[in-house]
Amino acid sequence: MADQTFPTRTLGSAANGTALTVSALGLGCMGMSAFYGALDEDESTATIHAALDAGVTFLDTADMYGPFTNEELVGRAVASRRDDVVLATKFGNEVLPDGGRRVNGRPEYVRSACDASLRRLGVDVIDLYYQHRVDTSVPVEDTWGAMAELVQAGKVRHLGISEAAPETIRRAHATHPVTALQTEWSLWTRDVEQDGVLATVRELGIGFVPYSPLGRGFLSGAIRSTDDLAEDDFRRSNPRFQGENMTRNLQLVDEVRALADAKGATAGQVALAWLLAKGDDVVPIPGTKRRSYLEENVAAVRVDLAPEELDRLEAVLPVGASAGDRYPDMSTVRR
Repeated sequence: MADQTFPTRTLGSAANGTALTVSALGLGCMGMSAFYGALDEDESTATIHAALDAGVTFLDTADMYGPFTNEELVGRAVASRRDDVVLATKFGNEVLPDGGRRVNGRPEYVRSACDASLRRLGVDVIDLYYQHRVDTSVPVEDTWGAMAELVQAGKVRHLGISEAAPETIRRAHATHPVTALQTEWSLWTRDVEQDGVLATVRELGIGFVPYSPLGRGFLSGAIRSTDDLAEDDFRRSNPRFQGENMTRNLQLVDEVRALADAKGATAGQVALAWLLAKGDDVVPIPGTKRRSYLEENVAAVRVDLAPEELDRLEAVLPVGASAGDRYPDMSTVRR
């Protein structure tokens, strides 16, 4: 049974009928099936069970993770505990027969993708269904019209959007109320604070779900060079993990570690505590496939940062401080 004392937060707004109560931290499950080196389904399943026991009941997956296998893993892990879980998944990064990918927001694809996710997850309804990436060849109103039909059909409870620009968020929300925006946000990715995204979701009463709140593990302080990453780890090709960018970003992480050491916390816990302090509408979803890291992340909800500590973090990691782009190809984000 889930720990009932773990704090919760609300995504969305009761005023527009989108309020969804979730654990104050979620669990990103992507790395259990893709992108971060060797896989271990037994340990991943144990990590999901440990998360639920601790009260972290907001699980995040997507059809393209694996591809497809992550939804299956999550579905098996929660099969006997469905009532404990708020389950989020995504569509829109279509995996093609040749292994390639394309962004797809066509209404017919929305419907088929949802049905496929329901089958893989082994559930009757998805709690939060995100448009993973915005398809600029399809009016967002058309995509969201199809998503709204899924809600009306009882296949989906709440709708979200990921990596969307302010105007796109507004257009989607006008078609059907948006419960949550999922976008990268952390101490080393702070552009949402100045590009209108954060201001827009707060104006509209939309919750904010930061992915990669630990900077793809970098803010944990455990990664000091690409030698610390598996050969098939996608971070080896990430601009922020390379050359002079890596050197600059390590200096930033060392500032976080210094503050954390003084508090008797870890750098990762301080990074999560900083995000949690940004507002009650913020629910970070740190990803891990190991119980030991999960336990560390869970403890972040007990780390309180004093005003002067928050000021110090703002000073040493201001908006734009990190070196390098978030992705090798930034053309598919914030559209």
